[in-house]
Amino acid sequence: MPHLLHLDASARPGLAGTDEHGSHSRHLTHRFVRQWLAGRAKDSVTYRDIGQNPPSFISHDWIAAAFTPDERRTPWMKDALAESDTLVDELIAANVLVIGTPLYNFGMPAALKAWVDQIVRLGRTVGIDETRHPDPYVPMLGDRPRHAVILTARGGIGFGPGGDMAHMNHLEPNLVTALNFIGITRIHQIAIEGQETGGEVLAASVKQAQREVDELVAELQDTLADTPIAMA
Repeated sequence: MPHLLHLDASARPGLAGTDEHGSHSRHLTHRFVRQWLAGRAKDSVTYRDIGQNPPSFISHDWIAAAFTPDERRTPWMKDALAESDTLVDELIAANVLVIGTPLYNFGMPAALKAWVDQIVRLGRTVGIDETRHPDPYVPMLGDRPRHAVILTARGGIGFGPGGDMAHMNHLEPNLVTALNFIGITRIHQIAIEGQETGGEVLAASVKQAQREVDELVAELQDTLADTPIAMA
């Protein structure tokens, strides 16, 4: 059966509309997952709050271990990659990756970048074929259909494609590049804008994003309708 991996990257722990100073990106991801389970209650979800519990930054030991062939890794190398292995396993298991993230200073939060660095792994999510030129990299997660849903909240206006500020948005383009690199190419994006403006501008953006989330849930559930239900 379809399995969802739900990530929240906002530094704000609460939900907009419910908690004071709550997160709009969390509000969208929780709506997406709630709507999904309302239609497919038997599907499973793994939740990871990287905004409140950030993954580790990669270190010298991590790099040394990641670029050592598995059969030559010592116990300390395996320890250095243990967290990464867990995060990669979660990603590989998912049919739908749901990422909720704010736009912080034109890019992704540090916690989300740390997650990206942990899951772009040689031999696990990307391979190298030295006979391929000029691009030797081989995505490893294109083995079956996987979808990524990027649900974003932005303080300003016009950061989406074609907007006046789009050239300053390095969040979604960065995420899409990283996900495509490892083989996840079915990407869906929905954003809320205007938090700094507030009022009717923000309210209209929230309403539109909620409607788009509901429509996307229905679309993806139709797309994945034939995914077999796992037997116990």
